[in-house]
Amino acid sequence: MNKNITVPFTKEEVVNLKAGDYVYLSGTIYSARDAAHKRLYDTLIEKGADKDASIDVATILPLDIKGNTFYYLGPTPAKEGQVIGSAGPTTSSRMDKYTPLLLDKGLIGMIGKGKRSKEVIDAIVRNKAVYFAAVGGAGALLSKCIKESEVIAYDDLGTEAIRKMRVENFPVIVVIDSEGNNLYETAVADYLNKK
Repeated sequence: MNKNITVPFTKEEVVNLKAGDYVYLSGTIYSARDAAHKRLYDTLIEKGADKDASIDVATILPLDIKGNTFYYLGPTPAKEGQVIGSAGPTTSSRMDKYTPLLLDKGLIGMIGKGKRSKEVIDAIVRNKAVYFAAVGGAGALLSKCIKESEVIAYDDLGTEAIRKMRVENFPVIVVIDSEGNNLYETAVADYLNKK
């Protein structure tokens, strides 16, 4: 089923997304890759937010992650007249060590490619979050859906800095929904059952 959703979105909207849904995102998302995830995670640990639920993470992180979506992206430099260079997804498993804590602290959506660990899937279910896949190899096309991009944190990380991006009709597929249904598993099972 095709759905158009404005990001950031609510948990109620997330619960209505099902593995296999085609979704077009419009609104604000943030780029964050390995190095940015490590810094966010290390800050949460250093400030004790992993153990103290009363700590407002918006006061210790460079952005409020609550209700927001991270795109696992390290764009190429923009050419003249472009907002951003090629903007394809990177392999999501590289963020798996850091993701459960970020989900527990309010992150609600992730966009990347590839499988996720059991710990991430458990955190998706526990927090009623969602994992989307963007099409790998289509970075030049995906960049056309990014209408604005500005570095808002960790500028020293270069292409791995955190960017705030305004997207329009950014195409993704729900891979793991809030109930833990996993398209990577169900698609294989469906294929094998049809043979």
